[in-house]
Amino acid sequence: MFATAARNAGKRLLEIRRSLIQTPQVTRSFSTALNYHIDSPDNNPDISWDFSDANKEKVREILSHYPSNYKRSAVIPLLDLAQQQHGGWLTVSAMNTIAKIVEVAPIRVYEVATFYSMFNRSKVGKYHLLVCGTTPCMIRGSREIEAALLKHLGVKRNEVTKDGLFSVGEMECMGCCVNAPMLAVADYSKGSEGYTYNYYEDLTPERVVEIVEMLKRGETPPVGTQNPERIRSGPAGGNTTLRGEPKPPPCRDLDAC
Repeated sequence: MFATAARNAGKRLLEIRRSLIQTPQVTRSFSTALNYHIDSPDNNPDISWDFSDANKEKVREILSHYPSNYKRSAVIPLLDLAQQQHGGWLTVSAMNTIAKIVEVAPIRVYEVATFYSMFNRSKVGKYHLLVCGTTPCMIRGSREIEAALLKHLGVKRNEVTKDGLFSVGEMECMGCCVNAPMLAVADYSKGSEGYTYNYYEDLTPERVVEIVEMLKRGETPPVGTQNPERIRSGPAGGNTTLRGEPKPPPCRDLDAC
């Protein structure tokens, strides 16, 4: 009885999912919210996918870092390489190829790709713009940074611009809180050979729009802090303390001083 009820519930859930994705307006938000794969013309297991010849050499180099009986340890770097090659996102076919290389069941690769936010399961722009949404950046205006990007590009979060150049996402703490607010730009425009991942810090809504326009022109904006008064993570305007040599102790034995 319980088995029958479970099967019926499973069938009903599948019917609901299928009915939802038949509506184009719902497709993106539904699949993004659940990270649930449904075959599409450009993402299904029947599409052939393999690493390029140049990347096959990188695959061998990555595998050489691990014992032969622990190939599965290479799943994350191989997923990253596949994502770079495939324009910033992972298809089912790409994950199946990696499963064969590391000799595990495909589900073991799927569960890694769907767990880590660094892996994209749907198309992104050639420049994937990731706004930090953690507390220090939020206090310093990251929501205004994101709003400026979305308005300037005419998209919603996780959408791709019509020209395919840009998409805007969110990432939690990137570890540069002292230079908040910040943005990471994953550049897939040159494939895996020219892939870069750069931080842009101390942003303002005006400056982030300027960075987007520079990328659109094919230029490389200066990475790091965007505040001309700062050097890396140093204080704006320069040091206000410890500007000279510290005074030495009056004697070597501090307890005797």
